[in-house]
Amino acid sequence: MVYLAHTVSLCLVLITLSTPHTHAHTPLAASYTDSSEDATSPRDRQQRSSKGHQDFCIKNIRQAGSGRREIEIAEQEMPALMALRKRAEGEKPLAGAKVVGCTHITAHTAVLMETLSALGAQCHWAACNIYSTQNAAAAALAEEGFPVFAWKGESEDDFWWCIDHCVSLEAWQPNMILDDGGDLTHWIDKKYPNIFKMIKGIVEESVAGVHRLYQLSKAGRLCVPAMNVNDSVTKQKFDNLYCCRESILDGLKRLTNVMFGGKQVVVCGYGEVGKGCSAALKAMGSVVYITEVDPICALQAWYDYSVCVCVCVCVCVFLSSGNKNVVGRDYLDRMKNGCIVCNMGHSNTEIDVASLRSPELTWERVRSQVDHVIWPDGRRIILLAEGHLLNLSCSTVPTFILSITATAQALALIELYNAPEGRYNKDVYLLPKKMGKTHHLTYLLLPYSGFHRV
Repeated sequence: MVYLAHTVSLCLVLITLSTPHTHAHTPLAASYTDSSEDATSPRDRQQRSSKGHQDFCIKNIRQAGSGRREIEIAEQEMPALMALRKRAEGEKPLAGAKVVGCTHITAHTAVLMETLSALGAQCHWAACNIYSTQNAAAAALAEEGFPVFAWKGESEDDFWWCIDHCVSLEAWQPNMILDDGGDLTHWIDKKYPNIFKMIKGIVEESVAGVHRLYQLSKAGRLCVPAMNVNDSVTKQKFDNLYCCRESILDGLKRLTNVMFGGKQVVVCGYGEVGKGCSAALKAMGSVVYITEVDPICALQAWYDYSVCVCVCVCVCVFLSSGNKNVVGRDYLDRMKNGCIVCNMGHSNTEIDVASLRSPELTWERVRSQVDHVIWPDGRRIILLAEGHLLNLSCSTVPTFILSITATAQALALIELYNAPEGRYNKDVYLLPKKMGKTHHLTYLLLPYSGFHRV
């Protein structure tokens, strides 16, 4: 029987192959995988920017020049956000806002942070993924005085240490949360309940984080209004679909060198992320199957592809889910030899990676972010990024598409921060359509896409 995933906007990828059993411009800094990178943990080194700032913890401040160039390139691909910055900079709608963020720290995130700063906000930031941080972008932000606590390749202990330092710096108390996955919200609720009660609003980007917000609300522990950006029209129709369609093959090919023509692919869950990944693989010549529990999306999948009866007999399997252990140990035990297992969702718990760290299984590092997990009989699966998000961990994503979500996040922060008392209760709200679609985002973006109002 197929283990079906819910229709949401995350995606996990399993690919089974038929294999035998056997501002000042500085020189470009080394990449994370280069041996020239500092070997010591950033937590063990005190760094200082050229302007004397020390409130940060990153891999190497010397990468700031390289990061600044990446940010300048990203600005050219983020016209809606730059237009919002230009339009609202004089009004300072976020004056007095103290935004603590936990998202992927990339060049496009840097543009968002600098936009929030231009609109009057103070920003402290940590990473929501231990592999997705672009060290150069983090260095550029630190050079400009942003308290950033993140680097590529954090341990789990580092991850929570960085989040805690964003919240607990002396003489600074956040009043707004921008989250991706709910870890920051969870940490403040758990460790700093007094601060949590003083928060004016939460903006959440991912389906996993939205689920956690609804759980808090159901338990009566959500004491502030929260904005669900993930389910906004612009996030669903652009970021979730096109970003994944553009980036999934990039990550897979960088790490595996696999030819996808003729490979049998199963996509479990046919939300927007699943649709994007399916379309990309179909275009490469893969034979795509779908499993789905939502009747509407299941009917769409039937029209577009086919129906699968068992994930264990197919060549490639994609899962779209916001749940834990969507691919459990029982299915991992039955995967074909050479199955490539990777995740296009937010959380690494979608694959039951913890169950793979058992004494009878052997882990073998093949290259950076590629592991063989070997069974006693010699059969193996190939696990990418230890089950973490593939495209931001192992490839690049289209900044133009991500700019739409970044603009929606900025608009949501402005809305919650300036909302009069009583407009929003202690509940989870969708981004108003007038902000997320008609008035702001679309009209900010369309002129740069070749469309004009008539």
